[in-house]
Order: sequence, then structure tokens, then C-alpha cells
Amino acid sequence: MVRWVQDGRTADLTTRRTPLRDSRGQALSVMVLVVTTALVLMAGLVVDGGQQVSATRRASAVAEQAARAATDAAAAGALEGRPDTGVAAAAAREVLAADPDVAGTVQVLPGPRVAVETRSQVPTIFLSLVGIGSVTGTSRATADLVAVP
Repeated sequence: MVRWVQDGRTADLTTRRTPLRDSRGQALSVMVLVVTTALVLMAGLVVDGGQQVSATRRASAVAEQAARAATDAAAAGALEGRPDTGVAAAAAREVLAADPDVAGTVQVLPGPRVAVETRSQVPTIFLSLVGIGSVTGTSRATADLVAVP
């Protein structure tokens, strides 16, 4: 054993001042955990963002179909000079009822116009891990019920 003596104090020169294991392995584990979490969140944004875009497109398609159905239903009254808004709204509601994955409302507006608002909600795949259980797509379509002179 080698000893070092200075000012009456002795020290053993064979003892290590650094631990046998350093903390590089722990830092690497933390980095892998952080990077993995970030990658899962990015995948969630991509996949579930696509789900949200798909829900919006579906809501838009149904809203447009309902608005077209309203104008078609009011066409007979439009030929007589007064479009029937009640028949138009009923036709739009019928289109909404035909798709159980899309909820919506139909309003008759002055003009006469029919406005259809739709919502489509789909569950998330990755973002449910962080508490976001679903994404919603919304859309609005209006149809002018024009009287034919």
C-alpha cells in the first residue's frame, strides 16, 4: 500500500477518487426514454391528425349532400315561385339521419336558405395515451332556395 503524507495527514494512494461506474449509461437511458416519447407523440400527431382530417372531410361531404338534398326537395316549389323551406329542411334532416357517424343540425335562414352544420367524431389511436380520446371534424354548408320566375 502506498501512503502519502503531508502536514501530518496521510492518504492512501490506492483508493479511487472516481466511482467504478460512471453515469454515462444512466444518461443514455434517459435520452432513449425522451427520444422514444417524442417519437410516439410525433407519430400520434401524424396518425391522429390524419384521423381529424378524415373526420372533417366526412362531415363536409355529409353537409354538402344534405344541402343538395334540400335544394332538390324545394325544386318543385321553386318552379311555382315559392320554394318550400319545410320540405327542404326535412330532406336535409333525412340525409343527416342516414349517416349514424355524423351528427348535425339543419336551420332555415331568411333568403330563403338552408344551413347544415355537421360534426364527425372519431377515436384517437396514439393521442389517447396522453388523454386525448377523440378528434372532431366539423363542417357547414348552405343552400339557397331560389324561386324560378
